[in-house]
Amino acid sequence: MLQPLRPEPPEEELPRSNVKKLREVFQGPFGVRSLSLTGLFILAAFYTLYLAQSFFIPIVLALLLSLLLSPAVRLLKRLRIPEIVGAAVVVLGLLGVLGLGVYELAGPAYAWAQQAPRSLRRLESRLQDFKKPVQAMSKATASMEKITKVGADGPPPVSVRTESLGERMFSQATGLLASGAVMFILLFFLLASGDLFLHKLIRVLPGLADKKRAVDFARQVESDISKYLTTITMINGGLGLATWGAMALLGVPNPLLWGVLAWSTNYIPYLGAMSMYAVLTMVGFLTFGDPGHALLVPGAFGVLNVLEAWVIAPLVLGRRLTLNPVVIFLALTFWSWIWGIAGAMLAVPIMVVFKILCDHSEPLAPIGELLGG
Repeated sequence: MLQPLRPEPPEEELPRSNVKKLREVFQGPFGVRSLSLTGLFILAAFYTLYLAQSFFIPIVLALLLSLLLSPAVRLLKRLRIPEIVGAAVVVLGLLGVLGLGVYELAGPAYAWAQQAPRSLRRLESRLQDFKKPVQAMSKATASMEKITKVGADGPPPVSVRTESLGERMFSQATGLLASGAVMFILLFFLLASGDLFLHKLIRVLPGLADKKRAVDFARQVESDISKYLTTITMINGGLGLATWGAMALLGVPNPLLWGVLAWSTNYIPYLGAMSMYAVLTMVGFLTFGDPGHALLVPGAFGVLNVLEAWVIAPLVLGRRLTLNPVVIFLALTFWSWIWGIAGAMLAVPIMVVFKILCDHSEPLAPIGELLGG
């Protein structure tokens, strides 16, 4: 005889263990709802970083520069100079160095930009033998395109007005000046405030042990980050000075320009060195008629770059502040996609700062271990 179907018991009649398991699946720390909200939060954060890059880039630069320059402000404070005056001196000194560099390099850079079309034609004539296979392929491609377009009727082309080079450069220069002003103003306030935020954090924490732990954590993290930024800046500066000397010995015009370019591009892993090889190869062939002499220009930089990347940097930084090469490549790709050239230059400092924070935080220690080299 068929038994009648019994309705499912309501939630209250289910065993408590089953109800608890269902709640853990949907509401626990690793539940579906928690993971979904975390994923949405990460996507929203990435979108915000991409959309508001003109807002975030000056802030990140100001924070990194404040960690780099805070030891100088503390040194002035030990000399009985108030923090606000010391911050003003440091920021004005940085502005002076940047202004002097722009003044010294503007002339050579403008001269190279002016003679770029003529220089490229000269380089093209020297590389004519290498271009013959490419020209043959281009002619074949153009012939195929003409064949496929025979008898094809379509609407007339629509001309779209685009920005001229002058308009584009003016808009970019205006945005760059505005971002620079925001960065320097914020940098001044960060340096002048000193330990204000740390003191406020100490007041908020309840227990004495928590206050001491917070002070030790903040001091150690700030010290490690400052040491890293100072060290990497000195290493890049040494590479720039060595490149300047090598270009001067080889007789390359405007050696200071190439030294500064080597210093600035060395903040970008892999891509910076590749761009310097390409630029110096072009400069060598434009400067010297002999191919052997021309190849000495990128060759000299190659020797210096190998010594810096494989000997000096690992020896000075040590294993504690080195990153996994896979992490460096992923960080470079991600931040370049988010913030362009500025993101490529900030990718490694941002990841090193994050690794230092993970190393000094017990819950995040496994992540710091994964990021390490």
